[in-house]
Amino acid sequence: MRRFIFGISISIFTLAFLAGILIIKGYIRFNYPSQKLYSVRGIDISHHQRDINWNLLAQEDIDFIFIKATEGGDFTDPKFKENWENAIHQGYKVGAYHFYRLCKTGKEQATNIIQTVPREKGRLPVVLDLEFGGNCETNQSPEQIISQIQECLDKLENHYEQVPILYVTTEFYEKYVSSEFKKYPVWIRDVFSSPKFDDNRKWTFWQFANRGHCKGIEGYVDLNVFYGTREEWEEFY
Repeated sequence: MRRFIFGISISIFTLAFLAGILIIKGYIRFNYPSQKLYSVRGIDISHHQRDINWNLLAQEDIDFIFIKATEGGDFTDPKFKENWENAIHQGYKVGAYHFYRLCKTGKEQATNIIQTVPREKGRLPVVLDLEFGGNCETNQSPEQIISQIQECLDKLENHYEQVPILYVTTEFYEKYVSSEFKKYPVWIRDVFSSPKFDDNRKWTFWQFANRGHCKGIEGYVDLNVFYGTREEWEEFY
């Protein structure tokens, strides 16, 4: 009996270990959004995806691509221009995103974005990436942080004549966004479950995986869906 129990324990441990490896490698995910409910799909990319084989990527079921453009007050993603031009050439709906630094002013970050991201018709709205991970420390109060974000948003909306999108983690949303910025579409990151805000706010985009795999991209890539039908997607952009 002891050998039997020991054998079962080893089997369970082995299966758990293998499942963990497959999850880490992105071959097993926590989320598999329904193709029927979320038929509009996309990815977000940056220099971390290195050189993309766009001809191979075209074989994937992808409608839109958000591309990292800038960060903070003076950083430009070294792959932005190349990725931007290639994605447009391949016929994707394209948008740019900016990693918002809490220790920089909203004004200088808006300037960085505007100097980098072209103002072109037919593009998706600019995205502010709002999260704590990898961010810098700040002595500003929550009210000051909200004010700086709003200043950045106002300048972007005035320049691009589009309402920007807010990419948020649950933690950042609950602290700074839930009671503010009501008019802005929300792009939520939740790689463990289907997202639902406590205030029942509707999300527009959902990043459901951060270790996805696509043809033409070596390594991992973030996977996303749009909340809505094809008809609503056409109306959105």
